[in-house]
Order: sequence, then structure tokens, then C-alpha cells
Amino acid sequence: MTDTDSRFAALGARPGKIVAVHLAYASRADQRGRRPASPSYFFKPSSSLAASGAHIERPAGTELLAFEGEIALVIGAPARWTTPENAWSHVAAITAANDFGLYDLRANDKGSNVRSKGGDGYTPIGPTLIDAAGVDPASLRLRTWVNGELVQDDTTAGLIFPLARIVADLSQHFTLETGDVILTGTPAGSSVVVPGDVVEVQVDAGPLSTGRLRTTVVQGARAFDGAIGSLPAVDDHQRAEAWGSSDAAGLIAPAPVLTAALREKLSRVPVAALSGQLRKRGLNDVTIDGVRPLTAGSRFVGTARTLRFLPHREDLFAARGAGYNAQKRAFDAVEEGEVLVIEARGETGSGTLGDILAIRAHARGAAAIVTDGGVRDAEAVAAVGIPVFSAGPHPAVLGRRHIPWETDVAIGCGGTTVEPGDIVVGDGDGVIVLPPALAEEVVDAALAQEEEDAWIARQVASGHRVDGLFPMNAEWRARYESERSS
Repeated sequence: MTDTDSRFAALGARPGKIVAVHLAYASRADQRGRRPASPSYFFKPSSSLAASGAHIERPAGTELLAFEGEIALVIGAPARWTTPENAWSHVAAITAANDFGLYDLRANDKGSNVRSKGGDGYTPIGPTLIDAAGVDPASLRLRTWVNGELVQDDTTAGLIFPLARIVADLSQHFTLETGDVILTGTPAGSSVVVPGDVVEVQVDAGPLSTGRLRTTVVQGARAFDGAIGSLPAVDDHQRAEAWGSSDAAGLIAPAPVLTAALREKLSRVPVAALSGQLRKRGLNDVTIDGVRPLTAGSRFVGTARTLRFLPHREDLFAARGAGYNAQKRAFDAVEEGEVLVIEARGETGSGTLGDILAIRAHARGAAAIVTDGGVRDAEAVAAVGIPVFSAGPHPAVLGRRHIPWETDVAIGCGGTTVEPGDIVVGDGDGVIVLPPALAEEVVDAALAQEEEDAWIARQVASGHRVDGLFPMNAEWRARYESERSS
């Protein structure tokens, strides 16, 4: 084949390189449950290009071929060290693209996507170009259809990273040359297609349109050879990501760790009672020490969502502290019934959150916020209405002592380890971390102990001596059991 064959008809020639963005649309990021602080990329070979009307093969022995409708940028004037303000002048044209991926191979590529997205025909592009001059890059519309049904419909207003920023960022690292193609990410709605499906992608810029880029999925006859390289492998995680959700993949969602019934029982048990039961089972290091509620009488039950801060260092804070950093991502991602637990290393010399973030967590339905650091705007935070347990108030901003580093990892808060998904309970006595596997056993034992302690308290209040009653000897135990059964 020559550089003028049909694969490159829309572009006019073979591009020197194709650069693709991993995650760029807010709708897709929210679907995945994570928002990147900055764009990341991978390369696709020019041999993966295909024209509108071409077929794409799903290799034998695979199941998770997924489409991703995208807007492609075609570079006109070479760009090196350009700015976001000037970047769009280096774009000659826009067109439609489909960034197909084979999730069966994704786990083996570690984000490079060499095999999972580099196959022949995995980058259909076209059918026509729209001149980028005079086009508003913030108001382009992208749509995708599968078998005539609209499955993706978004605009570049929904991008986390504007198109010009992507061009400028890439130009910091290498020269974008004339004819190079940038695939700018896909919105929510990407899913799996099977042989016989027809996928169409279209980009519109006001009255201008690329027309529909059409690709038909066919079944391939050849399978991968495990003696040469890694074989396809899928699991339910890959299935959920490929299809877009567990429901779409037909997977049975795992039973929630914290069921409504378990939450109700935990809401009736004091933290002190849970602590006693955990101690009986050999767990002593499960309390988050040094934190107190901002509002007296606060109580909560929820599953942990974690956020980790590292000690402040100027150069690292400049790189990780600004923009859509880990702190902001955590407060945007916390779900209903979750407790946002923050590792601040017991450092109280600055705030780890303020009223705006507390409002965001409350609006998301979070059960509570726990930090072993300080709270800024403490009175305003307390007024929000969400339970907040902290090491105390402090007026300084985050950057005085901390760098927001990462989310959804195991952390150390108040001297104990907290993993995402741990059950966390707090009241006036403090905060305790409950391993999910022990939760039912511990809460049932704690409720039984609370019932027993209440009976003992009534006996003491009526004038009986504590000796022999607390704890109960055989005589008192027999009397207690008799009254319980009557």
C-alpha cells in the first residue's frame, strides 16, 4: 500500500504520529470515578488508521472490543513550546475518529495501549475535514451511533482539558508536525460492540459537519498465539469498564458491605461498645485518635473514602497543589453514605478543609468527614450540618503544611490504618474503624452487651452493690437470663 491509499484518504497523507488522550471529558471521568489533574497520553501507529466504510475485525478468542467516538485534530503549522492562547492557530482541521480498543489486551499494556488500541483498523478517521480556522473549539459537538441508536452526545464544553491546552501541553514535550493527528478523548457512552454492529461518529461545528464516519464490526478468524506473546484475558473489572458499567455488562453487583440493616444496627451502638468487642477479638489499634467533633452530639456511620496529604514542599506543591488537585477530586467523588477520611499526619498547623468543601461533601450525601489535621472556617464548617471530626480549628490554608497527594488508597489517620471500604463509626467518644468482615459479628455482640449493661445499670440504680454484679457472677447471670426469657 502507498501513503495515498484509502486508509489516509481523509487526511491526504500518512501522519507522522497519532497521539491520543487517555481521559478528557468530565462525563467519562465521572463514569470512571476519577478525574485526572492533568492530561495523559498514548501513541497509536499510523497503520491503525482506516477510512469511513471500512471493517474492523474482532480477533478470534476475544470479547471486549469497544468503540470511542472522538474529535481528531489535524496539525497544520508545526508547534513547539506554543501557549494555550496560540495553540489553536497550529490546528489545520478537525474531523471525526473512532478510537477502538480491545479490553482483552488492556491489562497487559499498562496504559501504553500498544496492543489493545494499536491494531490494524482500530483508528477510523474522516470522512471529511472541517477547516479549524474560525471554528470555536469550545463548542464542537460529538455524536456516536451504534446500529442507528444515538449512544454518545457531548460537546467540547464538557472537556476537563480544553483542546488548545492539549495542543500546548504536547508541544512542551515534542514537536507537533504538519499532518500529525491528536485524538482528544471520548465522552461517556463508550461501550462494547460485536460482529455485525455498525458504529458511526460525527463531529459538528455549527452548520459544518464531518459527515458520519462508518465502521462495521466483523469476526476475525485468527487468534493470538500465546507462545509468542501474552494472550487475551478478561475479568469483571475489565468487562465493567469496557461496557461502561457493571449493569451494562450484565454483572451481578457485589452485595454492599454496609447494608441498610447493618447501618441501622451500628447507629444504635456506641463507639465504646464497638471498641470493647474489637478488643476481645484482638484488635486494639482501630481508633482514630486525637479527633473530636466540631459539633457536640455528632454521630455517623459510613464506609471510608480516603484522601492522603504529604508534608509540604514548595516544588511539589506547585506541581500537585494547584488546579484540580487530589483534595478537590476527593470531595467531588465522595458518594452518599461514605465517610471522607483524611490523612494529615496529625499536623494541626493548617486547615485540611474549609466550608466550601464541607458544603460539597454534604451536597454529595457524605456521612461525615474525619481528618487528623485542622479545619479552617471551623464555625462555618460546623454550620453546614455534616458531622466533621478533626484535631481542631486552624486559620491557615492547606499549603502551609500539606500537599494534596492521592485518593482512594490505604492511609494512616490518627494512628490507625484506614482502607477504602472500611466501616467507620463516630460519636462523642471518638472514631473507630471496623473491618467489614467482622462488622456483623461485632455489632451483634455489642448490641447484646449493651442490653446486658443496661440491665446491670438498672440494678445498680435500685441500690445493689457493684461487686458480683459488674461483671456478673453466676447468681446474677442466672437471674439476668431468667428475666430475659420471661
